[in-house]
Amino acid sequence: MVNTSLAVNKQADDALKVVINEAPLKWCSVSLSDVVNRGKRLEASVFDVEAKQALLAVSKCKYPPSKLISKDGPVLKAHYGARLKRRYVLKSTPGSIGFIGSSEMLDIYPQPIKFMVSNETTNALKVKNGTVLISRSGTIGNVTFVNKTLEKMFVSEHAMRLECGETPGYVYTYLKSKTGKAIVCSNIYGAVVQQIEPEHLATVPIPDAPDDIKKRINDLIVKSYDLRDESNDLIDEATALLIKELNLPPIEEFEVNDFKKNAPVETFNVKLSDLSGRADASYHLPIVDAIIEHLKQNAEEVTTIGDSRISSDVVLPGRFKRVYVEEGHGRVLFGGKQLYELDPSNKKYISSSKHDKRIVEQLEISQNTTLITRSGTIGKVAMVPEHWEHWVASEHIIRVVPANNEIAGYINIYLASDYGHQLITRFTYGSVVDEVDDNHIRQIPIPLLKDKNVQKQINDLALLANQKRYEAYCLEQEALRIMDEEVIFAKQGRT
Repeated sequence: MVNTSLAVNKQADDALKVVINEAPLKWCSVSLSDVVNRGKRLEASVFDVEAKQALLAVSKCKYPPSKLISKDGPVLKAHYGARLKRRYVLKSTPGSIGFIGSSEMLDIYPQPIKFMVSNETTNALKVKNGTVLISRSGTIGNVTFVNKTLEKMFVSEHAMRLECGETPGYVYTYLKSKTGKAIVCSNIYGAVVQQIEPEHLATVPIPDAPDDIKKRINDLIVKSYDLRDESNDLIDEATALLIKELNLPPIEEFEVNDFKKNAPVETFNVKLSDLSGRADASYHLPIVDAIIEHLKQNAEEVTTIGDSRISSDVVLPGRFKRVYVEEGHGRVLFGGKQLYELDPSNKKYISSSKHDKRIVEQLEISQNTTLITRSGTIGKVAMVPEHWEHWVASEHIIRVVPANNEIAGYINIYLASDYGHQLITRFTYGSVVDEVDDNHIRQIPIPLLKDKNVQKQINDLALLANQKRYEAYCLEQEALRIMDEEVIFAKQGRT
């Protein structure tokens, strides 16, 4: 009886030691004076733990902070374009300018799908080179730097413009840092559509570092964005070579075999033998047949992406339940929405231990692989730069693993072109969520050029562009490192 009683008591003691691992609840105490100083705001996000820690770090750093927008602050003016009735035009309209939103502005090479004509009203949406842009609604706090590529476009009023003094790159780096972003996001307001206004940024503290540090950081960012411009120019050059070698006219100028000309809707015939088991009209669009026929007439050979000379594999990962972890405890994961970004803004981290086999066999991406979004917005194409090596792309992205580096860049330039996009999206299926799969990608026609030297030149230009993007990423990371180690977390007496 004693032994039994002891056993029961031991079990009871063990039960008391059980620890339930739950997501930690974030909490902090707030004084009444803090509430008053923060505009009598009662939202928990205003007094977020990370934000309080960030504010404390800035207040304790080696260099006394100044207000972001003030007489002595680094930002001279903060504003955003006026809301206006947008009158969109065709891309081919004389004088048309691409219009992008606050999410597309983060892309290395934004590809607008909407266009507007420049006039006294729309000119309010233009941005100046060297301006820092920060998303002010929706997903708040994402920043970019206006370079040669971006200044050619109209940018939505949802991006706030920060016109800075001599070192805009320093402001950009601070706002992009975890500390700066946490402070900015603590100023969010709105129950349905969250926003920030210029007056909320005015009081954001920013360390007033010595001029030499500000200049070092600024120069790194300016050079980083110059390299992005250079990479975009190389891609334009490679695309122009492809178009010239294949004598490709603009998409809208292709002559298509419509059943009835000038009809209110596009009409065309399809032979029963050409149905290929597909009864959806989008699969049989005449423009697709026109492109393929043109390629056959002007290329040495037209093969497919699945050809072993083109790709060693086309991978579509299976769906799975993700186990997310904190940064530093797993592998970087990003989705199709961030595919065009140099450093994906909404990275997540998945457990290496839980998904190790799947990561190695299906999810991990390697340098110079071409990635294609397969659902949602179908046909976004990007090439994996060096810093994405061993990162993980979601299962909504198909991987085209090149046969070798002699064809890797050429594949990317071709599929990213307007003509490649038409051939990708023709396979779209689905009544609710549009999709394509790996079998469709393998069937995409791809031309091999008659002049092998031109094909090599196109390939080399694409690889060089990809290398410049890696270098741009490294420079930005160095600027962020300096901001953290030599400014924000630099203490008194530390050299």
